[in-house]
Amino acid sequence: MAFLLDRPSLQRLPRFPLSAAAFTTLSSAAAFRHALLAAIASARQRIYLTALYLEQDEAGQEILAALFKAKQANPALDIRITVDWHRAQRGRIGESQDSCNAAWYREECSRHAVELPVYGVPAQTRELFGVLHLKGFVIDNQVIYSGASLNNVYLHKQDKYRFDRYHLLDNAALADSMVSLLCQHFFNDEAVFRLDKPVPSTRSIRKEIRAFRSRLETMHYTLPPEQTCQHGMGVTPVVGLGKGNALNRLILQLIAKAEHQLVICTPYFNFPMAVLRAINRALRRGVEVTIIVGDKTANDFFIPETEPFKLIGALPYLYEMNLRRFAKRRQAQIESGKLNLHLWKEGENSYHLKGMWCDAQHILLTGNNMNPRAFRLDLENALLIHDPEQQLQAQSHAEQQHILQHTTRISHYRQLESVRNYPLKVRTILTRLSRVRIDRMLNLML
Repeated sequence: MAFLLDRPSLQRLPRFPLSAAAFTTLSSAAAFRHALLAAIASARQRIYLTALYLEQDEAGQEILAALFKAKQANPALDIRITVDWHRAQRGRIGESQDSCNAAWYREECSRHAVELPVYGVPAQTRELFGVLHLKGFVIDNQVIYSGASLNNVYLHKQDKYRFDRYHLLDNAALADSMVSLLCQHFFNDEAVFRLDKPVPSTRSIRKEIRAFRSRLETMHYTLPPEQTCQHGMGVTPVVGLGKGNALNRLILQLIAKAEHQLVICTPYFNFPMAVLRAINRALRRGVEVTIIVGDKTANDFFIPETEPFKLIGALPYLYEMNLRRFAKRRQAQIESGKLNLHLWKEGENSYHLKGMWCDAQHILLTGNNMNPRAFRLDLENALLIHDPEQQLQAQSHAEQQHILQHTTRISHYRQLESVRNYPLKVRTILTRLSRVRIDRMLNLML
């Protein structure tokens, strides 16, 4: 990806031309689910779904049933699903390991007369050290981009939802580029296996996985010169894996580029040091920085005190500790209005938003959590929207206002709970971790 290695200005990045009419923002998880199902039903050529996981629940079953129906109606339709290898072969954190999504894929495929390939991509030999975190559903020439995976809460199939960002881009060149990357680097690699068929053990393919990860670190989206431009409205797809990758550098470039206003969404307040430094420099330049993060009770790992405690339930408190420390050190900038920290909370729903807006000229759509894990371990991607004439300003403003309607601005760091007020079990765990500095290691891994 030479154009990023040389760090040209953001304005000169190659991009696929994009019109304002071809970019649509959806406001809710339910709207996202309806749009995805409608696109699947109307597909004529291809459906490529890429997500961390496709869950065995009501929403996952609805998606899989729609895919089988589309394939049966049109056998020539090219359908492929790509998920993380490790996540597909275990249960959800804290739940029984007796069943897994991969077994469900095999059972469903055995019940139908048509094949529906489901590829398991191992970004690392163990899930703890890296997962497939690419986003983007390509259906014919449309790209549906969100940080969401596919299950009940992400698709608001039942009573609760996990709030994310949702965008539709009608752009054949972008869709081709995203499909090309999958075909070139995943589907025929010796480390990638179809989960709808019997698979080898992870232990038996460790050598292949390590070699595969090395190849992933150098891959990039193809932007043919005849299809791209360097001026005007457009979209640049970016992929990254490992320390110092192209996507990491792009995120830091955006923060460094900001002159007036920078808005950042992240579900887990745990910025890498490089991002923290870039934000500090932006504040010193006089940039108004807004950071929107979920309240600890809106974190997908939060466990109410009325339910049995599990170790994973300490994570939301660890993130709040990070946020309180960050706010305390920047209290003067909070009071001056240069730093705006917003906590999102709406009922018992959870918050999963990622991405950035920079000076109303650049919009970053990504599944990157902007934490040390995303910057070092996981395979991530993003779409950078260039909007030099601010044709999407009204749409961006409406999206931001929709996000902010369920937030509270932190005017003083003491609005955030301190450790001494946490539940006893949480307080005990975090105190012990802090004494031996394991909390710092956890921040790097989670």
